[in-house]
Amino acid sequence: MLARIATFAIDGIDPRPVWVEVDIRAGLPTFTIVGLADAAVRESRERIRSAILNSGFEFPQKRITANLAPASLPKVGPGFDAALAVGVLAASGQVPVDALADYAVFGELSLGGELRDSPGALAVAEGAQRAGLRRLIVPRERAREAALVAGLEVAGVPSLPAAAAVVRLGRVPPLPAEAAHRTADRRAPDLADVRGQAAPLVALQIAAAGAHNLLLEGPPGTGKTMLARRLPSILPEMTRAEAIAVTRIHSVAGLHADGLITARPFRAPHHTISPAGLVGGGVPPRPGEASLAHHGVLFLDELSEFQRSSLDALRQPLEDGRVTIVRGQRALIFPTGFMLVAATNPCPCGFAGVGDRCECAEADLRRHRRRLSGPLLDRMDLLVNVERPSEHELRSPPGIDSARARARVAEARERQRARHRGAERRCNGELDPRQVRRYVRMRPEAEMVLARAYATGTLSARGRHRIVRVARTIADLEHHDQIESSDVLTALSLRQRGASEVAAAA
Repeated sequence: MLARIATFAIDGIDPRPVWVEVDIRAGLPTFTIVGLADAAVRESRERIRSAILNSGFEFPQKRITANLAPASLPKVGPGFDAALAVGVLAASGQVPVDALADYAVFGELSLGGELRDSPGALAVAEGAQRAGLRRLIVPRERAREAALVAGLEVAGVPSLPAAAAVVRLGRVPPLPAEAAHRTADRRAPDLADVRGQAAPLVALQIAAAGAHNLLLEGPPGTGKTMLARRLPSILPEMTRAEAIAVTRIHSVAGLHADGLITARPFRAPHHTISPAGLVGGGVPPRPGEASLAHHGVLFLDELSEFQRSSLDALRQPLEDGRVTIVRGQRALIFPTGFMLVAATNPCPCGFAGVGDRCECAEADLRRHRRRLSGPLLDRMDLLVNVERPSEHELRSPPGIDSARARARVAEARERQRARHRGAERRCNGELDPRQVRRYVRMRPEAEMVLARAYATGTLSARGRHRIVRVARTIADLEHHDQIESSDVLTALSLRQRGASEVAAAA
């Protein structure tokens, strides 16, 4: 007897429809799985046999052939277990075959027949909706995540017998209750904790308002990391489409299993991370930290300590908003629409430009500069010196708190959305040169200031483009309809190389 049921393979972060075809015929007892399956899928034969028997069903003592179509698509991971098991039950007459037409099944099985938590349920649910299926069976832990997709009935079940009962009776159980999250005892980081640092605080607001990349450079202990970790507190809330995109990536990576992610990601990998860990890769390819920071912030602390190869791998994702991983003639695309925020010391000892405290030799400074890729620094919109606050500033009240800064940022983002209505990219920091020419208007005096700055040779063509985008964000924060000369001057003042280059040139 032949049974056919739908499931999905996760290709990068995208679902690919897979049809599980199970044929049972008279012959010597064998169980064969074909269709370009990896070791984890081939090993599922033993899990499925034990799960069926331990769930009170009969395992057919006949010739069983399971095909995973299309055969050209690699099948990776244990997420096909449940669909294969239900297919065996249907082909052996223990589940009605006709009832399978409306269902997709996804999940890993234990030897006892329990459906284990399986990453990627949201991507599978989106694939099921696009395929025109009405119902999806997933592990109970992933039910709320899969239910984010509208127009799809999601059955979260704890075991194989429960999945078989859903197919047999057509009754979808209610979604499990939302998990209760413990409220954090400590207060969320707030800009009110910062004292002094007027220029870096302005730069943080500009970066948040326009989704600009930011480099903070200064001696140790001046507050670079403190400032960067307070950036999420002033970012606007994600739209539902952005939240679903973030949830899908984190679900595929196995980092989230309970409903919708509503907070923008903030990823801060250690400086020993490899290029594959940063931008994605491996076998099978998995999203890296750059993709996990999609629609959020990627923070690289101690930038000069990262491998040069890892930093260079970020250059294309920063420009394109995506990274393409090619493995075995297959190209997988991971989104990388993040804000890059980095912090670095001006030299190996950290005290270049601070009186006579620097003990670095010329060779040490050259080695330090080589670790910071010039093309990567050119892709930073804002390069800000973080200086040691004075005693008076440490005792003064805060310049601004996160609530006020977030209101300014949200208002500036709304101006951008209204101006860029209909465009794919809505923030100033994401505009390409063609969109800049279309949406950005400058007063004649502002164009003259920019032309003089470019004529000095300190700006590349890319740097000039980024100055215009930053100036447009400053104008949005200041409620200027056109970019004024003061906006350009502020943008130029916030794109200065740090003390390391000054010291190296001395």
